[in-house]
Amino acid sequence: MFRIQKKKAGAKARRSLGGNIIIFGIIALLGVFSAFPFIFALITSFKPINELLQFPPRLIVRRPTFDNYESLFQIASNMWVPLTRYIFNTVIVAVLGTVFHVLFASMAAYPLAKHKFPGKKALFSIIVMALMFVPQVTFIPQFILMANLKLVNTYGALILPWIGASLGLFLMKQFIEQLPDAILEASRIDGANEFRTFFQIVLPNCIPAVMTVVIFQFVNLWNYAPKELIYSESLKVFKMALEQIAASDPIARMGAGAAASVILMIPPIIIFVLLQRKVVETMTFAGIK
Repeated sequence: MFRIQKKKAGAKARRSLGGNIIIFGIIALLGVFSAFPFIFALITSFKPINELLQFPPRLIVRRPTFDNYESLFQIASNMWVPLTRYIFNTVIVAVLGTVFHVLFASMAAYPLAKHKFPGKKALFSIIVMALMFVPQVTFIPQFILMANLKLVNTYGALILPWIGASLGLFLMKQFIEQLPDAILEASRIDGANEFRTFFQIVLPNCIPAVMTVVIFQFVNLWNYAPKELIYSESLKVFKMALEQIAASDPIARMGAGAAASVILMIPPIIIFVLLQRKVVETMTFAGIK
């Protein structure tokens, strides 16, 4: 009897190990598939011009070279506006746009989630419908609005349209709804006003949602290139500068364009990796139970 039970336990352990191997194999395959665009862009950036023009393109580089990166920085050093200026503009837009969006989205989500007022459902329905529209749909009305506000060709034209993005508001509202009402009532009984309740009770307990919104918003702003709103060369962002470098001579500068695409990918990937760990940590140890 003991031997039979031992055999069953061993078979179950083997099945569990085999199942784990299959699951981890599938996860690893999906991970490689998800990372393939970045891997392919990285490999392409080390290809010489003759391998870049091969069709069909090959994944393996026969003669890897750093000439593409050297060419990119050489072109950038000869530009009228220094490359550091484009990077500075991008950092300013991405950081300020992300900070203000998180602040305003969370402050707007709090009454939508925890207060009752006329038109609440209709307002939230408009926010949900706004999620269906891609940013390109709003280019014309956005330009008209920025022109009437005299913000065209300013940092405001780059930052203000993203402060009211609907995705962050939707995510924050859905997360704040999970907070127990008893915590908010206890805060009000202790004499805290709505602003103190929000900044000391609501916002600290919404760190996972905040980090998620930061990831989405930063990636969107880092890759934002509003050609219709910015004309001054000193106000253009990093992506616009890299596009100009690659577009000025598409064949000769194909390698520089490949190197530029890799450089453009690096900051969002770093932000995603760092904040993803924070999201998992806060979800595990600081969630509301």
